[in-house]
Amino acid sequence: QVQLVESGGGLVQAGGSLRLSCEASGRTIWNYYMGWFRQAPGKEREFVARISWRGGSTYYADSVKGRFTISKDNAKNTVALQMNSLKPEDTAVYYCAAGSQWVTTSALYEYWGQGTQVTVSS
Repeated sequence: QVQLVESGGGLVQAGGSLRLSCEASGRTIWNYYMGWFRQAPGKEREFVARISWRGGSTYYADSVKGRFTISKDNAKNTVALQMNSLKPEDTAVYYCAAGSQWVTTSALYEYWGQGTQVTVSS
């Protein structure tokens, strides 16, 4: 079993920055890839970024590439999402997820956090 807890959401003006954190627990966490997803009101959940615990490989959605950075701290079992140059269209609930496949499809991620709200004002 894997447990994920996000933190760090909030309200920020356009052009600002926020840092989200996801604390992961569970004996088998190293076997999973970690991803960040987001869901805006009335829209489907979409992939944002992912990272591998073991090798640190990363992958980003085109919409956030160059603005967001995903990172990990193996010692603390945490994954972070640094979000810079935020835009109003980045407003959404952001979710941390763990999956056993290196994919961007949300349905293939097996464990999810409760989500944290990010609101970017114009």
